Order: sequence, then structure tokens, then C-alpha cells
Amino acid sequence: MSVLQVGHLGEAYEEWVHQPIPTREGPRFFESDFWEFLTRTVWWAIPVIWLPVVFYCISMSVRMGHTFLEIAEMVVFGIFVWTLMEYTLHRFLFHIKTKSYWFHACSVCALANALTLLRTCRGNTFHYLIHGCHHKHPMDGLRLVFPPAATAVLCIPLWNFIKLLATPSTTPALFGGGLLGYVMYDCTHYYLHHGQPSSGVPKHLKKYHLNHHFRIQDKGFGITSSLWDRVFGTLPQRKSASKKK
Repeated sequence: MSVLQVGHLGEAYEEWVHQPIPTREGPRFFESDFWEFLTRTVWWAIPVIWLPVVFYCISMSVRMGHTFLEIAEMVVFGIFVWTLMEYTLHRFLFHIKTKSYWFHACSVCALANALTLLRTCRGNTFHYLIHGCHHKHPMDGLRLVFPPAATAVLCIPLWNFIKLLATPSTTPALFGGGLLGYVMYDCTHYYLHHGQPSSGVPKHLKKYHLNHHFRIQDKGFGITSSLWDRVFGTLPQRKSASKKK
């Protein structure tokens, strides 16, 4: 089924999109080779493109006189805030309920406005483009990480938001920490789908995430950890616990 046909599923979309097809290749989105290219990203492009930006931002705060300990604290805090953003985006935007073909024509200026718009207009097609395709084709290796062009656009309001709350000298390191958290998230996400961990934390995370895809799609929204699922009560039950009920 093509991207433009997905919207016609109406209320059946929600059930259809959560019936995964575990093949390594996903469908073509656009006839235009240019737009199609922008939707496909190899995983290693994420650290190659964004780690230099992370290091540059951190170096800006270093040059403004902050100590190593202060820089470390800001970077860790930025990563911590990213984990909350990761959970929030995944739960409230990527898993918003949809049933109509598209959303009404209007201007979307920020993520908050986009979320409000989707809640009222509920577009199957838009949802499929941003996350539904990942649930339908969870093993598509070229659509597991966020396209760099889209990330670059989102970085602008994020930088300006941090700039409003922080000082000129701490803004770069905080932003760099958040961006580093994003890089860790996207690389982890790819590994959880295509890596083969044998033990420890990676094995638990892979099981945890694949459980979200193939068993309980409305729980387990954390990718790099289950911290916020525990905090907000979206931790999925173990199979043994659900069988006892």
C-alpha cells in the first residue's frame, strides 16, 4: 500500500499500522527521487553529521570560561532532558490516534502547534510519514533514524528555547548535551532493531523495545531506557504477570 493510499483506511488505520511486516525493506514514499532520498538515512550518518556539532557547541562553553566539571554537569543534564523529550515525543506525538486522511490546511509553526493540530485534525497520512511506517515496517534499516534535514530544522527552535532559559555561556553546552542524547538515542534505536546483543543491558533493551513493536504498542515508549515509563506508569507488564490475570 502506498503512502497516499494509507489515509483512506480511516478508522481502520490504527489496527492496520500496528500489524508489522518484518521485512528489511520498506515501501517507496515519493515518486520524486529527491524527496525519497530525504526519507532514507543510513544509521552512521547520525554520528558523522551531529557529533562534530556536539563537540563544537561544547567547545563554545569551554572558551567562555567554564570548568571541565561544569561542562560535564551541563552535558549530562542535557542528555537527561533529552531522555524526557524522547519519551514525550514517542508517546504523545508519534503514537497519537488518527483516523482521517490528512489534516486541514493551516500553518504549523512549532511542535506544540503541530501536536494540537494533529489532535484536532488527526491525519493518517502525516502520522504514517513520521512514525506509522516504522511500526508497519520495523526492520526497514533506512528509516530507523531521523533524517538529518528534519533534525536540522528542529534544532533551530530547540536552540532558541534553551537560549531563553539559560545564560549565553551555558546555552551551547546544554544544547550540545541534548544533541548528544539524540545521537545516542538514534544509534541505540538502530542497534535494538539490527544488533544481536547476547547479555546485559543491551539484551534487555532490545527485548523491551521489540515488545513495544510486536506485543504491546501502547506501552514501553522509552528507547534508551525504561526510566520515564516507570515514572509515568507506561511500563508494560511481563508476560507471566498478564497470564495470571
